[in-house]
Amino acid sequence: MKKIFPKSLKKGDKIAIISPAGAVDETQLQKGIEMIKNKGYEPILGEHLYTKFSNGYNYAGTEQERIKDLNWALNDNEISAIWASRGGYGCQHLVESLNLKNFIKNQKWYIGYSDNTVIQSYLLKKGFASIHGQTVKTSSFGVTEESYDLIFDILKGKKLKYNLESHQFNKNGNIEGELIGGNLALIYALLGTKYSFDFKDKILFIEDIGENFYALDRMIMSLELAGVFKKISGLIVGGMTNMGDEKDNKQYEESFDEFTYQLISDRISKYKFPVVFGFPNGHIKDNRPLIIGGNVKVKVEDKVKIEF
Repeated sequence: MKKIFPKSLKKGDKIAIISPAGAVDETQLQKGIEMIKNKGYEPILGEHLYTKFSNGYNYAGTEQERIKDLNWALNDNEISAIWASRGGYGCQHLVESLNLKNFIKNQKWYIGYSDNTVIQSYLLKKGFASIHGQTVKTSSFGVTEESYDLIFDILKGKKLKYNLESHQFNKNGNIEGELIGGNLALIYALLGTKYSFDFKDKILFIEDIGENFYALDRMIMSLELAGVFKKISGLIVGGMTNMGDEKDNKQYEESFDEFTYQLISDRISKYKFPVVFGFPNGHIKDNRPLIIGGNVKVKVEDKVKIEF
């Protein structure tokens, strides 16, 4: 299926900000909203952006309220892009009720990461690319300006190019193909469902946060048992942070936990596809965007080059 990329935005276009998963406070979004205005766009706030609903987790509203905002943002013809306020948990509640009736005729970029991987997988199954990058909330957490500037570059129609240092666990090779993936926990959670990514001949990206090492290994093992690593043509591993036990892990605050990388490297050692470790995307300060559904060229040698 040929992937559809939304048209570029122009100054004055409207960007919807919604909360499809966890609850968010108004103070956490002020900096991000101002940034969107300063870039020349008009932020339009979802009706339930700041709603709170506690049901074993602090959601940004009931399932009905969250799907109402998401479907509004997807289908309102005045909206040119959709930016998730945050991730958390809750996007799986919404996919059965997603409506793309007007979206199909007026496609727009969906921007987010973490739990938003679920929505991005859904959109990709329908043929639509999306941006795996910073949420609005993270702008208040001291993240790099470049990680936002590159998102605005994508919105303006610019191409992404990355040059990385090599990593000891990398596997050399040159590949080109469609990029899929996102947060590992959600890729794992979607396995076996009709919303799971199509892995065949794709380049898979994974990142995660806050997992015990055994839980991380369990997720990688599930991908192994599901035949994912036999299907993909390449792997890009991003941020792996706050892994294991904070008391025991000296790299707990690091963006690229070395023990986690070792676990992943060991599990995929029998496969021949090229692998990139240490890509700056994930629950980390320097979270640079990727295009889910984009055609990406990956060259893994003494240096790493990635371009869309």
